[in-house]
Amino acid sequence: MTSLWRATAAQGGGEDAGEMPSSRYEVAVLPVERFDVVVVGAGITGLATALMLVRGGLEVVVVEASDVAALATGANTGKASVLQGSVLQRIRRAHSTRLVQAYVEANLDGQRWIAEFAQHHGVPVSEETAYSYASTEAGLRIVDRELAAALAAGLPAERVDRMPVAFPFAGAVALPGQLALDPYRLAVAMARAFVAEGGVLLERTRVEGVHAGRPVEVHTPTGTIRADAAVIATATPILDRGLYFAKLRASRSYLTSYRVAAPPPPGLFLSVDEPTRTIRTTPDVDPAAGAGAGAPPLLLVGGNDHPVGGAPSTEAKVQDLIDWTHRHFGGAELTHRWAAQDYHSLNLVPFAGRMPRGLGRVRFATGYGKWGLTNGVAAAIRISSEILGVSWFERRPWIRVIGSRVTMPGDLARGVGEGARVARDLASGWAGAQAHPAPVPRPAEGEGTVVNRGGVPYGVSTVDGRTCAVRAVCTHLGGVLRWNDAESTWDCPLHGSRFEASGRHIEGPAVYDLPETTRTRPRI
Repeated sequence: MTSLWRATAAQGGGEDAGEMPSSRYEVAVLPVERFDVVVVGAGITGLATALMLVRGGLEVVVVEASDVAALATGANTGKASVLQGSVLQRIRRAHSTRLVQAYVEANLDGQRWIAEFAQHHGVPVSEETAYSYASTEAGLRIVDRELAAALAAGLPAERVDRMPVAFPFAGAVALPGQLALDPYRLAVAMARAFVAEGGVLLERTRVEGVHAGRPVEVHTPTGTIRADAAVIATATPILDRGLYFAKLRASRSYLTSYRVAAPPPPGLFLSVDEPTRTIRTTPDVDPAAGAGAGAPPLLLVGGNDHPVGGAPSTEAKVQDLIDWTHRHFGGAELTHRWAAQDYHSLNLVPFAGRMPRGLGRVRFATGYGKWGLTNGVAAAIRISSEILGVSWFERRPWIRVIGSRVTMPGDLARGVGEGARVARDLASGWAGAQAHPAPVPRPAEGEGTVVNRGGVPYGVSTVDGRTCAVRAVCTHLGGVLRWNDAESTWDCPLHGSRFEASGRHIEGPAVYDLPETTRTRPRI
């Protein structure tokens, strides 16, 4: 499932719109023996942090296990908005007004940085009004609370009662001047700028561990990279220091794009009630389909998020989005379908800064709760200011507020609840695996099943005509994996690690592949 943004990367026009930067090195032949900073992860946070540090005069290397913007950064909705559904009221309910204000200011800083970078580097951005809308009358209570929270935080939000849209709309909070863009194109431009300004980019190089000594040592399968400091800018930390995997909730959601005869008016729509729907339009840049100047924009419809590994059928989630779109936009022609993974902070506010047991030399950021464009850049602003030695009193005021927040009773309650869920999934996964002894019939194309062989769960699947078996136990903390029928992957319900059918690690706190086995042979 390739995102619209990646699939059309070279078709959007502009100089080198889809061309990746040319800084391709191997660990063994790096141009610098010891860097000032090594950044792990080439998503929005890693690229923004690296670019800010290079512009601050430091020697920086970015290490990415896959490609630039391979995961959430290249697969999100492309909304850089400070109005984020019902986020502000939830933070306001759990934290102080001062912290809500700091969260808004952080996102405004992230948004401004994106706008300025895009303007200077030829990345198309449009200003649109964001709408946190209710699809039912019952949802208007949420709309009213979000409006109150937005106004209290100083945002020029207003109530809207009617909109000429084809989908259910009972009312909304509206905030003008938010940004809509192609997030993959933004990331490619950031990577190119980073390399052009002296940075080093290592793609397809997996980091397996970090030693916080002097120097910091970042271990990969092909060698060790040394630096004075490290930044872990993976979506969820790949290091277990601080146990942040237990302070996050991993969710997966889906996006679809369509050609429609009558697209909705411009705007960034996000429902505040269930089922969640995120809706926007974007220029159609596919010349093979006759797109070009004057062509109607594509319609993007997303939603149906769920805990990773927690849906009986992910394909049903995607099909539900498609069916909903066809009901409200007659004749809609599906062009692309894809998914993205997000990590929600149980504290409700993203984590960023020094990592515990990192001796002040390892920093990280995580927990953006689906709003990584603005929050990711805000995290980069905070981390880069720390590494560049900006004094505490000279940093942005919101950094001081967020950096000094305390754990509240609600945070503890959410943590206990999430811990109980993880324990249940761990136990039920192992118990369920025992109910299906091997051998089993060869799975049909696109199907996978977990079987028991000698008390060990194995996952057997058939993808692209190849049937293979892997040890279906997550290499992070031992959760039994579940088959994702929409994406043909093995997903861990504990903390969101995901693996290809062949066992290759894709994302999450795990860092090692699943062992493939020939011992569990399916019956043919």
